[in-house]
This record gives sequence, C-alpha cells and structure tokens, in this order.
Amino acid sequence: PDAATCPDCLRELGDPADRRHRYPFINCTNCGPRYTIVTGVPYDRPLTTMASFVMCPECRAEYEDPGSRRFHAQPNACPVCGPRLRLRDGEGRPLPGEPLEETVRLLREGRIVAIKGLGGYHLAVDAANSAAVAALRRRKGRDEKPFALMAFDLAQISRFAETDQAERRLLTGSERPIVLLRRRAGSPISALVAPGNRYLGVMLPYT
Repeated sequence: PDAATCPDCLRELGDPADRRHRYPFINCTNCGPRYTIVTGVPYDRPLTTMASFVMCPECRAEYEDPGSRRFHAQPNACPVCGPRLRLRDGEGRPLPGEPLEETVRLLREGRIVAIKGLGGYHLAVDAANSAAVAALRRRKGRDEKPFALMAFDLAQISRFAETDQAERRLLTGSERPIVLLRRRAGSPISALVAPGNRYLGVMLPYT
C-alpha cells in the first residue's frame, strides 16, 4: 500500500544541506507511493508511472546499494531526475511563478486548488475562510456533508481540536487516516466545514 512520508524523509525534506531539500516527491522504501503508481506486475520501475524518469547517477547508486534505505525503492527520484510540480489553471494552461508559492497565494486569496496526491485529487481551500468553504460546497453540490481538514502537524491541530493519546497515534500512523476529533471552543475553523457537527474530521499530510 501507499504510505505517508516517513520521519527520515521528512528530516531530509527540511534540511537545507540535503539534496532533496523541499523536494515534494521525496520517498524511500519505508514510505511513498506504491499501489498508486503501479501499471502492471511485478512491481518494478518499468511497470510504474515512474518508468519515464531515468534515475541520475546519485539516485541510481542509492537504488543499487543494499545498505541504503532507497535500495530498490521504485519511485526513487530527486530534483535532478524526478517529477516536478506544475500549477495550471482550470483550462489546463500553465501558470507563472513557483508552483508551491503560487498555490499558497491562491489559497490565501480564497481560491480552490485541486492538488494531485496519492490515488486522486485533494480539493483544497482555506478552512478558516467561510466564503471559500461555501464556494467549494456550491461547486461540489455538497450542502451539509462535512469536509475533512488537513493540518501541518499535531501542534496546528491542537489549535482547533482536542486530541487524546490514541487519537494522536492514529493521526501519525503511516496510513494518515481521517480521525474524528472534538472541535475546540473558539476554533478559527469555519462552521461551514462541518455544519452542526461537534466533531471535525482531521488528517495529517500523507505526502
């Protein structure tokens, strides 16, 4: 199965000295896409959606090193040889600027962004912006069914929901499930996220 980004990869992701610093498609044998990228069997790179990305010498060395946690990691890649982020408008036309920074700007403006993730698309809006949440409800034709929230980490979740030890363990599991949490009084989250509901469905990022 697909597995959420592991602690080792998250450390590399945040390390300015690491060659995969801020690389959004970081993975290893302990995490990353599996089922999502398979096009056939056996599970080997030529039979995945990574087939067209030829590994650079550094990635190839990791892939062939039994001592590396990227030994035979089929999605192994880096900024030199792997996939890159693209930001497009509703008609599929490329938008200018750095994709991640532009996505943040659009969300802050109250726009809806579809983010291609594992197994499908994550429709994102600023959950504290009632107008943006209402626009998403109209676009999806979803009057009352609760939306799930994605938060950066447990500290961010604690600002709008209450958690116990079992819930925190679930949230940080490799599946990164949506966990029902008690809404905290005075939460900045729009009431339109889960109308009339005492609970919020919350998850941590899975990629």
